Amino acid sequence: MFRPSALWLLSAGKINHAKVAELKVKFTQLHDTLKSSQESEIRLLQDAKRFTAELERQQKDLEKMERFPEGSDTEVSKMRRQLLIYHNKIREAEEQEYQLQYQLECLLGEKDILEKEYNTQPKPAEQEKKAKALRDGCEELRKEVAQRRMEIKSLKEDMDTRQKNLQREREALEKKEDTIENLEADLAQLLCVPGQLGKEIDRIKRKKTDVQKKTVELAQQLVELGKDQDKLQARKEALEEEQKEVLNELEKRRVELEAGEREQNTLLKDKDVVQEKEAILMGQRGMLDINISHINLEKKTLQDNLMRNQKEKDRQLHSLKHMELKLKMVTDSLADTQFQFNKIKSQRDAMPQRDEALQRRNELQKEVEHLRRNLMHEQSLTEEETRMVEQSQEQEHELMKESHHWRDELHHLICLTQIKADEKEQKSHELLTAEQRYSRAKEELKGKGLIILDHKKLSQEAQARLNVFAKLYDVIKGERNKCVNLIQMATQRSSEMREEWEILENDIEIMRNSVISKDKQLQKSRMKRVHSEYIRDSLKKDISKTVHTLHEMEEKRAEQNLKISKLTNMINFNEENLLQLRKSYDNAVQSRNDRGVQLLERENEICIFYERVNVQEGLIQEGNMEIQAMEEEMGLLNMLISKEKREIELSRKLLPNKRDLEEQITTLQIQLSECKDQRLALEKAVEDQQSRVRRLEGSDPPPDQLIKKIEKLEKSLAEQEEQLLEKELVYDQVTQLSQRIRAKAEDGKQDTLDLAKKVNELQSQLKDTTKKLMAAVSELSMEQAKAMTLQQEVKDKEKLLDSCQRRLEQGLMPSEEIEQAWQRTLKAEQRQQADLQEQAMRAEEEEKALLPNGGITTAEARPNAYVPENDPLPIPRPYGALAPFKPTEAGSNIRHIRKPQPKPVEI
Repeated sequence: MFRPSALWLLSAGKINHAKVAELKVKFTQLHDTLKSSQESEIRLLQDAKRFTAELERQQKDLEKMERFPEGSDTEVSKMRRQLLIYHNKIREAEEQEYQLQYQLECLLGEKDILEKEYNTQPKPAEQEKKAKALRDGCEELRKEVAQRRMEIKSLKEDMDTRQKNLQREREALEKKEDTIENLEADLAQLLCVPGQLGKEIDRIKRKKTDVQKKTVELAQQLVELGKDQDKLQARKEALEEEQKEVLNELEKRRVELEAGEREQNTLLKDKDVVQEKEAILMGQRGMLDINISHINLEKKTLQDNLMRNQKEKDRQLHSLKHMELKLKMVTDSLADTQFQFNKIKSQRDAMPQRDEALQRRNELQKEVEHLRRNLMHEQSLTEEETRMVEQSQEQEHELMKESHHWRDELHHLICLTQIKADEKEQKSHELLTAEQRYSRAKEELKGKGLIILDHKKLSQEAQARLNVFAKLYDVIKGERNKCVNLIQMATQRSSEMREEWEILENDIEIMRNSVISKDKQLQKSRMKRVHSEYIRDSLKKDISKTVHTLHEMEEKRAEQNLKISKLTNMINFNEENLLQLRKSYDNAVQSRNDRGVQLLERENEICIFYERVNVQEGLIQEGNMEIQAMEEEMGLLNMLISKEKREIELSRKLLPNKRDLEEQITTLQIQLSECKDQRLALEKAVEDQQSRVRRLEGSDPPPDQLIKKIEKLEKSLAEQEEQLLEKELVYDQVTQLSQRIRAKAEDGKQDTLDLAKKVNELQSQLKDTTKKLMAAVSELSMEQAKAMTLQQEVKDKEKLLDSCQRRLEQGLMPSEEIEQAWQRTLKAEQRQQADLQEQAMRAEEEEKALLPNGGITTAEARPNAYVPENDPLPIPRPYGALAPFKPTEAGSNIRHIRKPQPKPVEI
């Protein structure tokens, strides 16, 4: 899970190689700490089980030892003690061997895991190759981005140049409109010329006589020119009709071509939208499939955990019931043993001690011998009697020796039977320990079997996830193949459309050439017509000069001639404008074709960018999926950690209480000290000389009973000695085990503290990583939002460009905003022209206000001459001294003056 996400981030350029190595080291450390914590928890559970088993065994040993009688140390007890010590050493060695074997198995497992990880890690050469390939891809992408930027810059420059050309054409159009206005002003001035022409008519009358001779010839020529004009007019009409047909056909072809282009663009856009929707739906479908698979796996794991917890609960309930039964039985047996112990203790207190009995017997024997000797000295016996007495004494001594010998043999046999019984109990104890080991091995085997089943389930879940990812990879691969096929089809279609476009361009070029040839023919015919019209006008002028009687008709004819000339000039001017507009139209068509080609190229580039964006989005989705899987694994690990913590707490609660054990140890030590004090008091009482000799009443029992009593007392003494030795051994073992448990508990505390610190560090690192991942995801979402807004802006600009092209084709302005901007520029230019005119007028007024002497005046210039009305020659004459003056304008005071009422003149 770590490796693909880190490689994806490295390939995306989000992190560098050092960061990847650092993350890898951290991940391995976390993995090692998790493994060590799991192993320590398993080891602690095993130790807890072993300790519980040892405590149970020790309790049983204590119960058995309490049944042995107390007594002094003997060789058998020493040998038994040594045997128990050797057995304990053997057990410790076996436990150490078991622990070493377990550690060896764990280390071998870690070695296999490390070898697998080392084998799965990529080699440095492969990593360098991948890094080099990624660097080459990045450089290619950078070059491509720089190239695209240069193309965009060149397109912007072309757009600026086209706009500048359009601005220049508009300025030229305005200049031509200004020239038209100037020509109209000149025409208005020419309309004032007829007055002057009237003066020239007088001069023309003189030539009338000369012209009348030529009228007949000119009339004939006029008739011929009229016929030629009619022919040219018919030819002109035919050419105009052909031109209209060609223009109509060209317009139809152009409309059809534009409709096909628009339909193609709409179909391509619909296709792109459908492909995008399909890709989005497929991505959503893949995400939903992944979520469903994850939910099913989580459901399965939860069911397995529930079943496992239920089984654990049943097992613990069963063990609890079993322990309760054991506790009940132990309490019952404890009451029994306590009763027997009290009974035996009372019997022991009632019985005399062995040393006292031997001492008493020796004293009695000495007293008997002393009495016999006294009796022999007191009585005067014969030699035979003395000899008989001595013989009887010797026989008595021999019998006593035999009795001692048989007593020793009996004691030896009793000891042998006791040793055999002890060996039997030791064998039974070994059998119980072997059975406990067998049961513990069985339980461990069951636990390991459950762990193996858990690992198998985890491997099956991982295999299921891998299958899901493999299916998703196949689906994405199929989609990619489909996209590649669609791109190939689109390229083929674009090549076909380019060929059709070239064919249409060739057809348009042929039609344009034909139109140009027709225009040339039309221009030639117009030139001929203008020449004929010029000849006709000259003939009309000659006819008007020759006709004196039709003066008014001549004036009208002159006015008509002037109008015709004006119209011809306007026609010529309009034809020139038409030619210029046709040239500008051709340039605009060419620029539109170039822009269309550029737009197609931009659309192809945008499609490529969309595909890259889709690929990046797919990678982002895969990264999000991997992050989600990592978060799920983190959640599972946290659950496992909490579960292990609970198990540790439960195992701690199940461990024996330290304080109870310490209290038991103190109580036992107190009891031991009391027993020692009592023993010292009894020794002092025995050593008292005053009460050593004491007369006993009654008769002495026979020797057989004494011997039996002695044997019983010896047996009970040997049993008590054995019990005491076993209790001492048990006490030593309990103290050793309690010290060992105390040391292990201290070590466990330190281990738990270290584990808690490591867990806290891991949690802090996980929080930091999650924060970083969230920040990266937010940055990605922001970049996606920016990309979406830029795509929307591009689409809006494309729509605006299409609408502008359609409006231009219809002969309208591109858009209302552009029209408003154009109006603003026109107003600004008009304002500039008005300012320039005002400056010119102000300069003219200043020039007029200049006097000859260099002064400045604002008064209007007074006329100093006039044109006589009756004079045939319009020559101005000066006024002289009495020049007229301009009256002042009537002011507001004129309302106080009465208007004059002139009286009629009476004659």
